[in-house]
Amino acid sequence: MITRLLVANRGEIARRVFATCRALGVATVAVHSDADADAPFVAEADHAVRLPGNTPAETYLRIDLVLDAARRSGADAVHPGYGFLAENAEFAAAVTDAGLTWVGPSAKAIAAMGDKMAAKALLADAGVPMLPTWTDPDQVTAFPVLVKASAGGGGRGMRIVRDAAGLAEAVAGARREAAAAFGDGTVFIERYVERGRHVEVQIFGDTHGTIVALGVRDCSIQRRHQKIVEEAPGVLPDEVRERLHSAAVAAGRAVDYVGAGTVEFLLAPDGQVHFLEMNTRLQVEHPVTELTTGLDLVRLQLLVADGEPLPVPATPAPQGHAIEVRLCAEEPAEGFRPATGTLHRFAIPGVDAEFGPTRALRLDSGVVDGSTVSVHYDSMLAKLVAWAPTRTEAARALAGALARAELHGVATNRDLLVRVLRSPEFAAADVDTGFLDRHPEVFAPLLPADQLPVVALAAALSGAAARRAAAPVLAGLPSGWRNVPAHPQVTRFTDIEIHYRLTRTGALAEWTRKGPLLTDSVEERAPLDSELPVVELVSADPDRVVLDVDGVRRAFRVHRVGSSVFVDGPDGAASLTELPRLPRPTAELAAGSLLAPLPGAVTRVHVEVGQRVAAGDLLLTLEAMKLEHPVLAPADGVVAELPVAPGGQVETGAVLAVVDPEEDPQ
Repeated sequence: MITRLLVANRGEIARRVFATCRALGVATVAVHSDADADAPFVAEADHAVRLPGNTPAETYLRIDLVLDAARRSGADAVHPGYGFLAENAEFAAAVTDAGLTWVGPSAKAIAAMGDKMAAKALLADAGVPMLPTWTDPDQVTAFPVLVKASAGGGGRGMRIVRDAAGLAEAVAGARREAAAAFGDGTVFIERYVERGRHVEVQIFGDTHGTIVALGVRDCSIQRRHQKIVEEAPGVLPDEVRERLHSAAVAAGRAVDYVGAGTVEFLLAPDGQVHFLEMNTRLQVEHPVTELTTGLDLVRLQLLVADGEPLPVPATPAPQGHAIEVRLCAEEPAEGFRPATGTLHRFAIPGVDAEFGPTRALRLDSGVVDGSTVSVHYDSMLAKLVAWAPTRTEAARALAGALARAELHGVATNRDLLVRVLRSPEFAAADVDTGFLDRHPEVFAPLLPADQLPVVALAAALSGAAARRAAAPVLAGLPSGWRNVPAHPQVTRFTDIEIHYRLTRTGALAEWTRKGPLLTDSVEERAPLDSELPVVELVSADPDRVVLDVDGVRRAFRVHRVGSSVFVDGPDGAASLTELPRLPRPTAELAAGSLLAPLPGAVTRVHVEVGQRVAAGDLLLTLEAMKLEHPVLAPADGVVAELPVAPGGQVETGAVLAVVDPEEDPQ
C-alpha cells in the first residue's frame, strides 16, 4: 500500500496529485528546482527535496536526483505527473528497480508508445486506423503534411508544410525544437487533414486485465498545435463515439496497458477516424473527464498502482458537460509569445473547488499572488474548468468567470479564451484544428479601443485618490484643486495621457485626452476632444472608481504596483504604465535595433553584418520556454550589427541585431 508519494513534477499537476493524496491520507513529497523553491506546490507538500539548479535538464529531468530524493524522503512510490519524465521508460524502470511503486503504465508500454513510428506499426496490426506516414522527406509525395516529433508531445516540434519547397527547413526546425524539449530530435511526417477535429479517448487499465474507455474529449481548438480549449463529452454522433472507444481499447490491449492513458485521434470531415498517438500518462485536460464521470482519476491511478481492481467495469454515461481552458502567460500583442514576470494578483471569482472532481467551477492552478513566472518552464499558469448540465451553460459560466478575473503583472491569453467561448461558431460546436486560423476576430482584446480613455481616466482618478489619502495635511481637499484654476491635472501613461479638472466639491468638471505619446507628430495624435463620452464622477477611491458614462454607471477595480496600474472594468481589463512627471534621461538605442522579448538562448544566426535583408526575413532564432522564437527583419535594409552568436544567452531587452532601413527612393 502506498503511504508516501513523491511527485516528480511541478506546478499545478503536483498540487493536483497532492490534493487527492490528502483526501486518501497519503503523505506527499515534492522535488523542486531553485527557481521553484517558493512555489505553492512546494509549500503544500509534507516533505520537499531541493534539486540544485534551475533548468529542467539540471533538475526535473535528472533521474538520479529524483530517485535520491525518494530515498532521502522515505517515499515508497513515485507519480510522474505529465511532461518531464512522465513518458520516459528508463525512468519508470529505474523507479521499479529501486523497489518503489511506479504510478503509471509499465516501462515496456511506455517504450512501445513512446516511439511514435513503432507505435503506429504496432497499432495498425491491431486494427487501429492510421494516416499515411513517412520518415524520409524525399519519400513524401502528397501535401499538405505535418512534421511531428517522435518523442514527447504538447505540439512541440510540429510544423505544417503545404509544398515540397518548405519541407527541408520544417524538418530541420522540428528536429531542433524536439531535441531541446525532449532530448530526442527524431521526427516523422504525417498526412495533414484540413479541418480535422482532434479528439481523444481517456482509457484506464488495471493489473487484472480490465481496460475501460472513459469517454471522448474534443481538443480541437489549438494554437501552435497546443491545445487551449478542451471539452467532454465531445459533440459526436453515437456511432463515431463507439468507434473511437473500440479503437482506444484495442490500442490499450495491444500493449497490456495499466493505469491512465489517452489515445488521440484525428476525426476527418468525412467521419473517418485516424490514430495520432497514445500518451502514456495523465493528460493536462483530465479534469473535464473527471467532472463528466464523477471519477477522481488520480485516485484510480493510486488504486491501480496498489494492485486493486479498477472500480469502473464499463464506460460510464457522461453527466452534463465540462469545458476547460488553459490560461497561459503570453503576450497577445506580440504573437502570443511566452511571457515572464511577477504575478501580482491572481484572482478568479466564483471558483467552487480546486483540483477535485466537484461538479462546479474548478481551478487547477500552479500559481498564487506573488508567484514568479520563470523563463525555465512552460507558460501555463492554470486550468479553469466549468461543469454545467448543458454545453451552452458551461461555456457561458466559464467565459464569465474568465472575463471577471483579476490577472495582474503578467500578460495572458485570457481575452482570446473568452472570445472563443463566446463565439457563435463555438456555440454551434463548429470546431476543428484550424478554428483560430479561420476566425482572426477572436484575437481582438476584450476592451474596445475606444474605451481606453475612460479606463485611463479611472486610473488617473484612483491615483489622485491614493495621493490625497496619503497626504499628511488637508487630505479632504480634491486632488489638484485651486481657488483660481488655470491648468488641468495631467496623468501620463505610456500610450495615453489624461487631462482632467475637479471642482471644489470633488466633481469632475472636465476631461480630455491625448495619445499616443510615442510620437511628436500632431497628425498622429488623437484629437483632444473628439468623441469623448460624457463622464460624471460618482466616487473615487485608491482601489475603486465609479463613473457615470453617458448615463450608464460603471465600476472599475484598480490595483497599483509601482508605476504599473491594472484596471478591471465591465468591458475588459487594461494594464497601464504611469510615466514620471520628470523622467530621467536615458540612452537612445540605434535605429533599427531588435531587442530580445524574453531571456533565452540564441540557437541560430541566419545573416551576417553587411547583408541586405527584406522585411520579414529570418535573422536569427531565439529559444525560450521550450519554444523557438524567430526574429524577423522589421523592414528592408542592411544588417548593421549582430552582437550575438549561436549558443549565447541573452536577457530581456538585449540587442539581438540592428537593421539600417533602406532610404525611400522617393
